[in-house]
Amino acid sequence: MMKGGLAGLMKQAQQMQANMKKAQDELAQTEVEGQSGSGAVKVTMTCAHEVRRVQLSEGVMDDREMLEDLIVAALNDANRKATETSQKRMSGFTAHLPPGMSLPF
Repeated sequence: MMKGGLAGLMKQAQQMQANMKKAQDELAQTEVEGQSGSGAVKVTMTCAHEVRRVQLSEGVMDDREMLEDLIVAALNDANRKATETSQKRMSGFTAHLPPGMSLPF
């Protein structure tokens, strides 16, 4: 019986690993948008933290220093949203782990 239990546990672990890989692949394609300056600067990033697009309003081009600050703020906003989205998506996998254990093992 112990052997069958171990085989079942290994099968569950393999299924969980396959599901995690699928979720990671989906997150790599999921886009979030960070903004700053009331939408004057927008950054689109995947949940794999790949920047896909930067959009700038006409008015922000006049002040280089302000534009640099707005780009940084928009990138940080997008990064925060990507991390939150990833954590929410992956929380289903970590919910069943023993206390104190995290992924990857």
